[in-house]
Amino acid sequence: MTTTQHEAALRAWSNLRELVLGSNERRKEVVEALGMSFFRIKALRRIAKGPITLCALADELTTDRPYTTLVVDDLAKRGLVQRTANPADRRSKIVTVTEAGRAAAQRAEDILGAPPPALLALAEEELAALERISARLVEGSAAMPARAAGG
Repeated sequence: MTTTQHEAALRAWSNLRELVLGSNERRKEVVEALGMSFFRIKALRRIAKGPITLCALADELTTDRPYTTLVVDDLAKRGLVQRTANPADRRSKIVTVTEAGRAAAQRAEDILGAPPPALLALAEEELAALERISARLVEGSAAMPARAAGG
């Protein structure tokens, strides 16, 4: 990679980060809409995908198990998830989403999935190019080992 390519990649990455993490207020919007922290929303969205053990949830969320237990306790108090004994290992618990939790997770997905106005304002050909390039980036990063992809 040339210096010019590297500098262009840095600028492009900076723009993408600003769009997704900076100027896009989706996180704030979803936190206000659901009345809980973004981390709790992240946990709920994962649980809504299918039953999961507390240990596996902690691993997927890259947090410690005691904090995951506190988060799940809060979600259970809100009626969004329930815990049951794991039939394969009575010492562990399986967390599943309730109907209210499924509705809240869907609301979060709807808010987080809504494109920002700047993206909606692009011309059709610009959107097509962006879609093609972003798909290629996703495919490329999925094919790379975590360390090489920057993780």
